[in-house]
Amino acid sequence: MCTNTDATVVSVKGVYIVDAHGGPAPAVLLEDENGLLMPIYIGQHEAISINAVLKNETMPRPLTHDLIISILARLDTRVESVLIDDKKDKIYYARITLEKDEMLMDFDARPSDCIALALRDDAPVMVTNSVLKRAVVDKDKFHGARTINGFI
Repeated sequence: MCTNTDATVVSVKGVYIVDAHGGPAPAVLLEDENGLLMPIYIGQHEAISINAVLKNETMPRPLTHDLIISILARLDTRVESVLIDDKKDKIYYARITLEKDEMLMDFDARPSDCIALALRDDAPVMVTNSVLKRAVVDKDKFHGARTINGFI
């Protein structure tokens, strides 16, 4: 596993519809061990994919993230970890680390894709402490937020 000492392992609390940017938008909520919340606004397809894996739902046909995990498994490769390591102009940046034959490979990727893949391969999701400090929001902001289940 990636041993970045400047990062915190977070859990994926869920996918919610929150009011943002003038209207409702899907967001994946990450939570640290202290209960601090970090939202990442994501696209509708990624929200459906993340929600499906959180709810242990199987789609009639594989979603893109399911396909990628199947390909990685066939190639004897696994998701080792995900690190959300930067935020610029309201955009988060992340790296996904894959492991094959004890060799680690890092790839730049959207956080939503990283999270969807990490959840499917039971890999840790981490956020650098500097990003986490800047991104944490008050829980009251999510009062009234609804899960995505009612929207799909």
